[in-house]
Amino acid sequence: MASKEMYELGSQASVIRDLFAYGQAQAAVVGTENVFDFSIGNPTVPAPACVKNAIKDILDTRESAAVHGYTAAAGDVAVRQGLADYMNTTYHAQVRADNFYMTCGAAASLTVTLKALVESGDDEVILIAPFFPEYTVFIHNAGAREVILPPDITHFQISLEAMGKAITPHTRAVIVNSPNNPAGTVYSAETYTKLAALLTKKSKEMGHPIYLIADEPYREIIYDGLPVLYVPEFYTDTIICYSYSKSLSLPGERIGYVLVPDCAADAQMVYAAVCGAARAMGFVCAPHLFQEVVLQCLGQTSDIGVYDANRKLLYDGLKAMGYECVYPSGAFYLFVKSPEPDANAFSEKAKKLNLLIVPADSFGCPGYVRVSYCVEPAMIKRSFGAFQALMKQYQ
Repeated sequence: MASKEMYELGSQASVIRDLFAYGQAQAAVVGTENVFDFSIGNPTVPAPACVKNAIKDILDTRESAAVHGYTAAAGDVAVRQGLADYMNTTYHAQVRADNFYMTCGAAASLTVTLKALVESGDDEVILIAPFFPEYTVFIHNAGAREVILPPDITHFQISLEAMGKAITPHTRAVIVNSPNNPAGTVYSAETYTKLAALLTKKSKEMGHPIYLIADEPYREIIYDGLPVLYVPEFYTDTIICYSYSKSLSLPGERIGYVLVPDCAADAQMVYAAVCGAARAMGFVCAPHLFQEVVLQCLGQTSDIGVYDANRKLLYDGLKAMGYECVYPSGAFYLFVKSPEPDANAFSEKAKKLNLLIVPADSFGCPGYVRVSYCVEPAMIKRSFGAFQALMKQYQ
């Protein structure tokens, strides 16, 4: 017999994946140009030239056994030192190679970090709606319970009043995601300053550190001249989970890291626990070739300008049609309020027009849909007729 819990989890595909699969099937029927798939955050902007150049350089100049062999469990030391040097130069982070653990992308980083922090089934991890739905799966896998803060649908920052009430002696961590999937909002320095003060106060009251897990796969995808913030500068008990899937357009290569800075409480113990969690779950030795690739591409990104242009095109276009949209300052998602209370029904009506948008109930924010604009600009323009026809059903 299989595990009932794992069977149920494996039998329930995410709404996002279901829509993506539907779009692929529908394209074979009506033509790709007639399907407007805004379902999945799969970058269409090519990886920067440094990726191709790095791969070619590594394969041309290194022995095959060295390139494709194992690294240390935590990752190649030279790669981790390069990351430390980059973070120190860019953010004055004061970190070392031994603060990094290389992982198979952000999902592995998060699952490893949660497993490292959770001690019992009574432990709680706070999520701030709207949030990436898989967070709940990762939390349950670690053996903890999620506590969900309702969304601040006015500013999409963090309700500190709600946060203060949500923290209990069982709170082990808070997950923040900025730039945010799905809302596209960016937490301000003021928000982090106030959050840090609250978590510092509550940690003292509870008698143990409350860790802030900063999930940052969209770190560099930020607009309007907003600064990229280094979260441990505001709150020392921060653990960073990073992925190159979005910044370098490498989602299928699964490469990222966990950063446990020395300033975090019990940093050496937490880092050792990260190593142990990775060992227990089989997440040792991230893909060697792409460890080397990201080392050669530090500080580089895909063309963020394409996403910025898509953002403006989609936001302005939908606003002009009468849609109520959350202004996106980062990532590549537009969060749109459903014209009817049931966003699932709204999404189904859109689906009949081959317009694939994701209802945000599973993101902890009913009444909204997520529209992913990491797509070809031409598709956005083609989709406007469908968006217009959809809105007419409510006018």
